[in-house]
Amino acid sequence: MELACLDLEGVLIPEIWIEFANKTGIEELKATTRDIPDYDVLMKQRLKILADNNLKLDDIQEVIATLSPLEGAKEFIDWLRERFQVIILSDTFYEFAQPLMRQLGFPTLFCHKLEVDEEGFITDYKLRQVDPKRQSVRSFQLLNYRCIAAGDSYNDTTMLKQAEAGILFKSPQNVIDEFPQFPAVHEYADLKAEFLKASNRNLSID
Repeated sequence: MELACLDLEGVLIPEIWIEFANKTGIEELKATTRDIPDYDVLMKQRLKILADNNLKLDDIQEVIATLSPLEGAKEFIDWLRERFQVIILSDTFYEFAQPLMRQLGFPTLFCHKLEVDEEGFITDYKLRQVDPKRQSVRSFQLLNYRCIAAGDSYNDTTMLKQAEAGILFKSPQNVIDEFPQFPAVHEYADLKAEFLKASNRNLSID
C-alpha cells in the first residue's frame, strides 16, 4: 500500500501567518519555515510578536475564517484520495486548521496544539513530537506502507528524505537550490504527474 503525505500551508492552503501579517501590517510575522529552518526559533519569534502587540488567538482565527484553500487544491485532494491513502502532515495547529480542513473535505491531519490562557492569549505551543513529519513517515513505513511525500519548505525536507519518494511543490528557489535531489513543480497537474511517476502501481491520471 502507498500513502500520500502532504504538507498543508503553501501546498493546499495559504500561509496563515503571512495572511495574518497582511491583516495586521506586522511584517515580521511574514517569516515562515521557508525563511527560518529552525521551527522553535520561528515560533518563539511569533509568540513574542503576538504578546508585544496584544494579539490573541481570536484575532488569528478571525483572519483564518476569511481564507479559502489554494485554487485547485480541493480538486487535487479529491483526485489523490481516489489513488492513495492521504495524510496531511503539518506544523500548523488544530486551533487554526479546522475551517480550512472543512473546505478540503476533512482529510486526516497530524499537527500540533497551542496553549492558550483564560484571556485568550497564546502562551506556548506543544509539538506532537520532535521532527514530526519525518517520524510520521518512518512510522508508516514500519507498518509496511510505502510513502510519497510533497512539501514546500525547509521543515518538509526531512520528510521528503525519509519517504520512498519526495517532491517539492510551490517551493521558493532557495529551497529548490539546496535540495536538487527532489523534483520541483509548481502546478497541481505537474504534482499529479510526479505522484504517478513515483508510484509503484500502474495508475491513470484520469
